[in-house]
Formats: sequence, C-alpha cells, structure tokens
Amino acid sequence: MRLDELSPGERQLWNSFAQGGAVDVRSGASSEEPTVRAEVVAALLLGAGDEPAPGDRPALRLTGARITGLLDVRFVEVLMPVVLADCSFEAVPLLQGARIHEVVLTGCTLPGLDVGMAQIDGRLVLSRCRLSGPLLLTRARIHGDVDLTDTVITAPETEAISAVHLRAGGDMLCRNLDVQGGFRLSGASVSGEFDLEGATLSNPGGHALDAYHVQITEDFTFHPGFTAEGRIILSGATVGAAIGFCGARLCNSGDIALEAVDVGVNRNFDLGEGLSVEGGIKLDGSRIGTRLSFRDATVTNPGGTAVSLRLAQARETDLRTRQPIDGTVDAGSAHLGTLYDAADSWPADLRLAETVYDSLATPLTAPERLDWLRRGTDGYVPQPYEQLAASYRRLGHEDEARTVLLAKQRHRRAALPLHRRLWGHIQDVTVGYGYRPLRAALWLLALLAIGTLFFTQHPPAPLEAGKTPQFNALFYTVDVLLPIASFGQEAAFAPRGTGQWLAYALTAAGWILATTVAAGISRAISRQ
Repeated sequence: MRLDELSPGERQLWNSFAQGGAVDVRSGASSEEPTVRAEVVAALLLGAGDEPAPGDRPALRLTGARITGLLDVRFVEVLMPVVLADCSFEAVPLLQGARIHEVVLTGCTLPGLDVGMAQIDGRLVLSRCRLSGPLLLTRARIHGDVDLTDTVITAPETEAISAVHLRAGGDMLCRNLDVQGGFRLSGASVSGEFDLEGATLSNPGGHALDAYHVQITEDFTFHPGFTAEGRIILSGATVGAAIGFCGARLCNSGDIALEAVDVGVNRNFDLGEGLSVEGGIKLDGSRIGTRLSFRDATVTNPGGTAVSLRLAQARETDLRTRQPIDGTVDAGSAHLGTLYDAADSWPADLRLAETVYDSLATPLTAPERLDWLRRGTDGYVPQPYEQLAASYRRLGHEDEARTVLLAKQRHRRAALPLHRRLWGHIQDVTVGYGYRPLRAALWLLALLAIGTLFFTQHPPAPLEAGKTPQFNALFYTVDVLLPIASFGQEAAFAPRGTGQWLAYALTAAGWILATTVAAGISRAISRQ
C-alpha cells in the first residue's frame, strides 16, 4: 500500500497508530467525506504501520469514520487494542478465529459482526451500537467482559446473536440490549454475572433466549424491566448464585414462556415481585439451594399448565402470587421445603400427588387445608392427605390430623364398589372410620338408653319361672348390646314380639360397633 494514496483521515490514523493516539476524522479541516478504507485498517492491524519506538503502545483508536470495503482479519494475530467510536461499516467485519488484544466498539453502526472462534485477551465491548444483521460469537474466547449494553441487534426470523459455547472470563453485560430475532448461547460459560436488566428480546413463535446448559458463576439477572416475546430456555443451566426475574415480563401465550428444567441454582430462584407471565413456567427437576419464590407474580396460561414443579427441590417455596394462577399448577413429586401460601392465591387446579413439604408456614385449619387438597383433579391419591396429617402432627394438632385422615377415607370411598361404599358409610356414621371414637360411645349410650327404657316398660318373660335372677332392664340391654358382656340376663329371659325384634337390632348394632371400633383401633396402631 502506497502512503501517497492515503486520504487525509487515513494518513492521520496511520501516523498516530504506533503511539496509540486517538483520531477523530470529523474534526479535520478537510472537506472530503470522513471515510477510511477497511484495507487501511487491516494493514495497520497486520503490522504495516511505522515501527513503534521504545515505550510506544500501538493501538487503533478511531472516531467518526465511515469504513468502506470489507474488514477481514480472520485467523490473524492482532496484539493491540481496537477502539472504534461512532463509526459505520459498509460490510460485516470478519474477525473469525483471530487473536486480538481487545475490541471496543461504541456507538457504531454495522451490518453484522463475526467474532466466531476468536480469542480476545481483554474485553469485547459493543455498547450503544446498531447491528442490522447477526452477531456471531460461536466458540469465541473472551478473557474479560462481554459488554452489549444499550445495543440494538435486528435480525428477525433468524439467530440475531449466536454465542454457542462462548467462554467469557468476566461478566456478560446486556443491560438494555434490544434483540429482534433469536439469542442463542447454549453451552456458554460466564465466569462472572450475566446481566439482562432492562433488555428486550423479541422472537415471536421461536426462542427469544436459548441458554441451554449455560454455566454462570455468579448471578443470572433478568430484572428489573426485562421483556421477552418468545420462549426463554434455561434448561440444564448451572448458576453459582441466584436467578432473578423480578419485575420482568414474559410473553409466549399458549405455550411455555420459561423452560427451566433440571436447573441448578445455589441460592434463590426469584420469580416474584411483579413478574408477569403469559404462558407456562416449567421448572421440572430443578434444584434450588434456598428459596423458590413466586411472591407477587402474575402467571396466566388458561386451559394449560401454568406452573410445573414436578420433581423440583427447594429449601423454601413461596406460592403467594398476586392473584390466583390462571391454569394448572402441578407440583407432583416435588420437595418444597417450608411452604408459604395464602388461601386467596390458591389456583383452581392444584396437583399435589406425592408432593413433599417440611412444614406449612401459614397456619390454617384442617377444613381450609382440605379445600386446598380438593383442588386437584388427579382422582383419589392418599399421599397428600397423609402428608398434611403428618404436618399437623408435627405441630401437635392431633385433632386436625384426624380430620384430614377422615376426609381421606371419605374421598377413597367414592371410588369403591357399591357394597363397600355402604359399609364405608356405616363406619363413617358410627365411628368416623375410627378417627371419631367418641361417636361410638355416644351411639352405645343412645342404644343403651333406648333398650333400658323399652325393657323397663316391657320386661321379657323368664325362661324358667322361679329359677331366673331378678330382671334388670339396664344389664339385660348391656348383655344384648355388647358381644363381650355377660351378666346372665340374656340367657334367662326371652322377649316376645316387638321386644324380640328390638333385641335383634341391638345385637346387630353391637356387632357393627364392635367391628368398626376394632378397625379404627387397627388403623390407629398402624399409623404409629
């Protein structure tokens, strides 16, 4: 390249390169359009400039230029910083596979940028930039921060950002990032935090963010002000600190808005404090180190599963949403730790089959909690009743536990054949399936009173005159009523007519009560 062919702006850049001086071509006196050819920039980066003096630090620092032609530095080594501000590019810069000291673009306009497989020893900064085509970061290695703050990338119906297996040694800063198209960084690793505060991701009908199996050393932050249209995928992610969606808005109506299956979070997974979701949230199998929170969130997915927590684990779970979740909440086989909830935010369809919780933080009566259990549509499942009863027992509320277990038997009865349902009704009325033992005593006293009054007024005739003991209506009724009692009255007297039928009825009632009491005692012993 001949130096006499350089434009004034290019010559100024050429002369300042060895010392790393900043060049603003807009401030020159020349009336020529402030353009710089891409081949001039590439030549400088490849060592064509003046030899630096001892102590000089070469750098490309350019402001306000229109860079024409194709900037192609693929698979080369650039050992100095590249700092461009308020520049525009005619073609997509190609940095694929290059090794560069640092790349800083602020306020620039580009038709796209290819940094795939590049290695950057310092930062990659694209702040306040405008890209009308994709940003390619696939398998890039950036030892410092990746800064996309306030940048707009427009590539609808394709991957606007492709950062598969990206390695970032610092933070990934995407505050106020605006992406039209997909944002894919599956398998990426970020050694700091991943900050999407105020970002807008739009890919209707597709994946707004595909962060499958990413590894984040610190926080993964989507709040406040984050907005996404399309599916957010965090499945398989590992996060060293917390995930936060407070104040975010997710929209993928009729489908899953947030897919976070088998996610590992060392601290909190916060889906509350003003989060608004149109679509479903799927957290199956995720492991949260401390708290999973939906406090003050709004989730709507009518006719489908709004929140799925199957096999999820958390030390604490807060389900106190701003309003009842519109759609099914499925917590089947989840371990929710200490559970915080409120009756005014219970969803209409709540699945709790095999759900385990250590304690219920909200004190409610057994009838209120039974309404909570009945919101499921899984049919009869005994475990939720046993779990709730055990929770009451741990608090020392034995009466509430018996109420829950009685409700379990009544629910079970509805699915039994007719003859077993009839026997169940008898056990329920008489002794409450063994959970209401006082009821059996009241029945016995009532039958004893009826028999004593009747036989006092209508004493039965003796079987052998002169050889029978004196008749006693009370003890005669006890003999007839209780199978295990024998005071010699029943064997000595023989009632007739109505008295005979009453004696038969008392004997049958006594056997029924004895059988149901024995069944209740057996259940009580088995619970111990």
